[in-house]
Amino acid sequence: MLGMVVFSLGCTVEVGKLWFHVRRPWGILVGLLCQFGFMPLTAYLLATGFSVPPVQAVAVVIMGCCPGGVISNIITYWLDGDMDLSITMTSCSTVLGMAMMPFCLYVYTHSWVEAGRIRIPYFSIGLTLIILVVPVGCGVLVNYKWPKAARLILKVGTVVGGLLLMVVGLASALLYRGSWRTDTSLLIIGAIFPLIGYTAGFFIAVVLRQPWQRCRTIAMETGAQNVQICTTMLQLSFPPDQLVLMFTFPLIYGSFQLMNSLLLVAMYQIYKRTRLWRTADGVATEQDQHSMPTIQSQKGEVNGAFVTEIKALPPTTQNHGPVLRPSPPSGAS
Repeated sequence: MLGMVVFSLGCTVEVGKLWFHVRRPWGILVGLLCQFGFMPLTAYLLATGFSVPPVQAVAVVIMGCCPGGVISNIITYWLDGDMDLSITMTSCSTVLGMAMMPFCLYVYTHSWVEAGRIRIPYFSIGLTLIILVVPVGCGVLVNYKWPKAARLILKVGTVVGGLLLMVVGLASALLYRGSWRTDTSLLIIGAIFPLIGYTAGFFIAVVLRQPWQRCRTIAMETGAQNVQICTTMLQLSFPPDQLVLMFTFPLIYGSFQLMNSLLLVAMYQIYKRTRLWRTADGVATEQDQHSMPTIQSQKGEVNGAFVTEIKALPPTTQNHGPVLRPSPPSGAS
C-alpha cells in the first residue's frame, strides 16, 4: 500500500525539474543542514533541558538523528510544496543518513552509552531507499509517457495516502495506549519536537532566501522523521528491559508528528480557499466595473464602451473628432 502511494507521488515528478535540483542543490543543502544539523542538536537540548533519564534521552536523540520519512512527501503534496525537491531530499537524507547517523549519535550520546553500542540498521535504511526510489521512478515514467493517466493516479494516490496516514496514526494510538502513561517530560518533548522542526525548517529556509514553495517543503522534510528506522535501531541495540522504557518515545513522536502535520494542512487549505474566494470576488468586482454600460460625466451619462473606443483612437482624433482641412480660397490655383 505504501509503495502504491509513493508511486502516485512519483507521478508529480518531472525529470527536468529533478535534474535542476541536482545541478543547483541549494534547496537540498538547506534541507540537509536542517535535517542533520538542527534536529540532532534540538533533540539533545530538549533531552537535557527536561532532565530526561539517560535511557529515554538516547531514544530522543536517535529520533532527532533519523532521516526524513515518506510522510513528508505526502504532506508536502497537500501543502502545494515542491514535490521534486521533497522526493530528492528524502532520497538524499536516507543515503547520507548511513554516514551522518553514526556521527551524530557519537557526538550527542557518547556521555550516556559507549561508542558502538547503538547499531545502525543499514538493511532497513536500504529497504526504505528501495521503497522510495523504485516506485518514484515508475511514477516519473508514467508522468512522461501518459500525463493524463498520471494526473488520475495522483488524485487517487494522495487521497489513499491521507487516509492511510490517519488509519495508521489512529491504530498506533489505540494499540499502544500504554505508551501514553509515561513521564510528562517525554509527552511534552514528543508534542513540541515535530512542531519545532517544522517551524525552524521553514524560517531557516526563509532566512536563506528560498522560494515559498521550497520553504514549505524544507519545513516538512525537517520535522517529519522516519519513525520506523528509529524503532528498528532501538530493537537492534538495547535489551528488552531498556526497550520497554525507550520504545514509547518514537510512538509519541510519530503520533504528534502526524497530528501537527494534519493541522498544518488544514490551516493551509483554509488559507488557500479564503484567498481564492477573495481573489475571485476582487476579479468579479473589477469585471463588473468594466462591464457597466454607462459612466457618469459632467455632461451626463456616456457609454463606457464608447469611452474605451475613444482611448484607443490616435491622439489627433481623441478629443476633437475628425480633422477637417480648410477649404482653399476661391480663385487659388
